[in-house]
Order: sequence, then structure tokens, then C-alpha cells
Amino acid sequence: MAATTLLTFLAQTTAPASSTGLLEAFNRSGPMAQLVLGLLVLFSIGSWTIFLWKLVHLRRAARQSRKFLEIFRGSKRFSEVSAATARLSASPLVGIFQAGYAEIDHQIRAQPEDAAGRGQFRIRSLTAVERTLRRAVGGEILTLTRAVSFLGTTAAVSPFIGLFGTVWGIMRAFEDIGRTGSTSLVAVAPGIAEALINTAAGLGAAIPALMAYNYLGGRFKRLRQQMEDFALEFLNLTERNFT
Repeated sequence: MAATTLLTFLAQTTAPASSTGLLEAFNRSGPMAQLVLGLLVLFSIGSWTIFLWKLVHLRRAARQSRKFLEIFRGSKRFSEVSAATARLSASPLVGIFQAGYAEIDHQIRAQPEDAAGRGQFRIRSLTAVERTLRRAVGGEILTLTRAVSFLGTTAAVSPFIGLFGTVWGIMRAFEDIGRTGSTSLVAVAPGIAEALINTAAGLGAAIPALMAYNYLGGRFKRLRQQMEDFALEFLNLTERNFT
């Protein structure tokens, strides 16, 4: 008897939908389901906005980093490189160079006047320059990765928000069955619509956010390696010319 009832229910719920359609049925749903869907839409819009913004930023940074490295490796003095950094501010390498150059300049200005007058530009501590470069690398990474954690949050939270909407829709479908005493599609359509659309919205927000988060993570890892390599190159030149 129970099996017959279940088969009858499945046959009715899998019958062709009425002309109203699922979306129109969802529009007649309760405020909780619409709140869940609205929240998922906001998560999706936010994650896409951050991803596209970071893509533009990374491409600009990569382009300016290539130009900066050409200038850096083709110049004979740090002062010449410093003069050219104003138009390449999007490159994280510029921030690292400026931090290291400022530390070198500070140490040279602190040396005795007679040594500076003889053109003996020497620094007192190469370790201090190295620490400055490391801090600069960390600061540039923090700037580049700002707001990216929202993508990870979206990927982790959206499926559960969608699941909550799914459970709420199913609960409403069973409530409609109990109230009307009917298992027809017309009776359960609003609740089923809530469940299906919120499930799809949760996955639709989470999957792109997860892919974007992993993609940007790989880009940031490669960029960090480039910054650390540049810091070592800067440190080698400093040791060769100022110690």
C-alpha cells in the first residue's frame, strides 16, 4: 500500500508542469525562500565582481612588472630606477624596490660626512635591508590578496545556504500536502520550486567562486615567487655596490 502511494506521488510530481512554470510558482513563495535566493545572488555578484577586479589588477601588475624589470636591469644606478617608478605603481616590484631603496638611502645619509664627501657610499647593515625587503614582500601580498577571502567564504557557505533553502522548500511542500490533503503537482509546486531554485542558486554561487579562488591562489603563488626572486636580486646588487 505504501509503495503504491509513493509511486502515485512520484508519477504526479514528475508530470509536465503547468503553464505557470517553476519561476512563477517561486514568485508566489514565502519571504524566507526569497530571502535565501536574494542572499545567494548577492554572494554570487560579489564574488564575480572581486574576481574580475583582481584579474584586471593582476594583468596590469604583470605588464608593469615586465617594464620595471627592463628598467631595473638596464640602469646603472638605483636613483635612475627610482625616477622611473612613478608611472609603474601598479607593479608590486616597485613597492619592494622603493622600500629597499629607502632603507639604503637612510643608512647612507646616517654615515659620517667625511665618508660621504669622499664618495664612499656604504651601508652599515645588509641584514636590515633584507628585513625591509621581506616586510615589503609581505605588504604587497596583503595588498594583492585583499578581499579574495570573500571568494573562499562564498564557496564554503553558499551550498549550505542553498541547502537551508532546499530544506525549507521541502518542508513547505509537505505542509501544503498536509493542509490540502492532495499530492498533486499544483499543491506542492511552490515548495518544490523553492527547493530546486535555491539548490541551483547555492551551487551556482559556490562553484564559480571556488574555481576563481583556486585560480587566483595559483597566480598569487607565482607572483610571490617573482617578488622573492626580485628581492634576492636587489639584495645581491646592494651587497655588491654598497658593502
